[in-house]
Amino acid sequence: MSGIKRFEEINAWKKARDLVKVVYSATSESAFSKDYALKDQIRRSAISTISNIAEGFERDGNKEFISFLSVAKSSSGEVRTQLYLAKDLGYLSDDKFNDLMDLSEETSRLISGFIKYLKSVNMVGRKFV
Repeated sequence: MSGIKRFEEINAWKKARDLVKVVYSATSESAFSKDYALKDQIRRSAISTISNIAEGFERDGNKEFISFLSVAKSSSGEVRTQLYLAKDLGYLSDDKFNDLMDLSEETSRLISGFIKYLKSVNMVGRKFV
């Protein structure tokens, strides 16, 4: 991990970036685009996921970074909840729902794995880069 110099190199950040792009695409279609509350909320949740990874990386230590990663993981969970709502309301096909769900779950797994790694190498009190 000592090779990571920029948040853009973090796999979880890259996957969260993909999630934002796919969420924006899905929420621009049909009736979903007209449900302003749900559309805006799911977009904000996806943006929160990627933003908290970046913001935490730029902090002064891994303890803060882990805290921000935890918020990012929570935001990814919020995306999944909103995907269920969108599916229930008929805004997403089964295929689109499954694709988005898989991407959100993969993002959460990557974040969780990164948190576990940072904790396991006993780097909570210092910056790993």
